[in-house]
Amino acid sequence: MTKKNNNLTHEDEKKIREAFKNRDWNELKTNNSWMIFKVMAEFVEGFDKLDKIGPCVSIFGSARTPQDDPQYKMAEAIAAKLVRHGYGVITGGGPGIMEAGNKGAHSEGGKSVGLNIDLPFEQHNNIYIDSDKLIDFDYFFVRKVMFVKYSQGFIVMPGGFGTLDEMFEAITLIQTKKIGAFPIVLFGKEFWSGLVDWIKEVLLTKYHNISPGDMDLFHVVDTPEEAIQVIDEFYSEYMLSPNF
Repeated sequence: MTKKNNNLTHEDEKKIREAFKNRDWNELKTNNSWMIFKVMAEFVEGFDKLDKIGPCVSIFGSARTPQDDPQYKMAEAIAAKLVRHGYGVITGGGPGIMEAGNKGAHSEGGKSVGLNIDLPFEQHNNIYIDSDKLIDFDYFFVRKVMFVKYSQGFIVMPGGFGTLDEMFEAITLIQTKKIGAFPIVLFGKEFWSGLVDWIKEVLLTKYHNISPGDMDLFHVVDTPEEAIQVIDEFYSEYMLSPNF
């Protein structure tokens, strides 16, 4: 027996009913054309603002992390260290870990980028983003393209479904060689160890759904120093360094 979802709002029910609504050709054409132009506009703005930002590292993490949380302080410290090592910082532009990342970059005078998403709850842009590097998105998929196109590394702090989505997006694109093998750092061994064990024991060993080498696509660390070391060592191997 299917469990009834009592958390559905009137707006949720409206969207579900809309999906089953029969539409005529003119309505479909009008709605789809408008959406195409909105998507194009978001890509154009993103490319225009981010094309010249230089080497940056994306920091992912929960919007719900309060300012007095140790993870907030860690994200702030990591961002500050990234700037001191020559990188800019990209976040999702909202509160929580995202705010901490922008705050750390801003405190050191580094480039602080915010890719904000329009949501009915939680999300609002933080005050530590450079005014010329704040972009508001309606579409998650456009926003994720900007993350992976303009990041030279990813640091993933503890977070929820959105954070996991961003992390696995980056891992999948690297695994399938759609983007370069940029470093992915998972911060907080206590938080990530259960997921990493499941990936190794279930995906790899039991079901063989990934290859042994895929376990090397990410690194799990516990300190800001370790996180920056992973980024620096990756680029030193290729004799590359930030250019600003």
